[in-house]
Amino acid sequence: MSSMFVVIIGLLGLAVGSFLNVAVSRVPAGRSVVRPGSACPGCSTPIAARDNIPVVSWLLLARRCRACRVPIPARYPLLEALTGLLFAAEALRFGPSAVLPAALVFTAGLLALAACDAELFLLPLRLVYPTLGLTAACLLAAAAATGQWYRLGVTAACAVGAFAVFFALHWVRPAWLGFGDVRLAGLLGTGLGWFGPWYLVLAVVGGSFVGLLMGLGLMAAGRMTRDTRIPFGVFLAVGAIAAILVGAPVVHWYESLSDPYANATGVPFTTVGHRP
Repeated sequence: MSSMFVVIIGLLGLAVGSFLNVAVSRVPAGRSVVRPGSACPGCSTPIAARDNIPVVSWLLLARRCRACRVPIPARYPLLEALTGLLFAAEALRFGPSAVLPAALVFTAGLLALAACDAELFLLPLRLVYPTLGLTAACLLAAAAATGQWYRLGVTAACAVGAFAVFFALHWVRPAWLGFGDVRLAGLLGTGLGWFGPWYLVLAVVGGSFVGLLMGLGLMAAGRMTRDTRIPFGVFLAVGAIAAILVGAPVVHWYESLSDPYANATGVPFTTVGHRP
């Protein structure tokens, strides 16, 4: 794999990040992401092409609209840069493989949902369902290209299982989880099931642990209480993306603990989602 491929995918991520900013700003309000074109929310002046370059334009404009000088939120360059970096990291992780498009679509959708949850405590259906559908379509194409149809069965089982577990938690104690998190769990099962169920477990446990640590830290600092709402979707998204990028060593290590053959050779005898 050439470094040029990684750079190209990273640049694609910057462009996708710019689109995600539009989606985050418009979808929760029920507006179209296509029309009208991008404009300053302060003065409604259309944004020229020269002022719409991801990250660079924000820096050159000194973080303000060219026309009215209203500050441009830092979320715009941060989401663009993060999308570009994660796309490049996944290009390194998977190379030009059949599963890369699914990973990129899944990651982009999670970033948009996390941004909405962080700002509005909302996981819009108009983002969840398109991400779910596009991810599933890309995985179907990956299965057709590689002949690994068994992975689709694991994916479906993970999606249904994650949805069912989160639905049960929501039903028992609605204060613990909003129903948006239940739908998000189904999306996580779809995006991670291709790699194996332990990736899904790692994402949920890891994301929950990060959320717990942050919550305890904010409580210790006096910046939140037990009744303060937490955008749990943000931490689930963090856990899922981390599982995709760095979960393989953890999953392989865990599988080796329960596999006598792996304990002797260092290689798991069977690995769900990684058959020889």
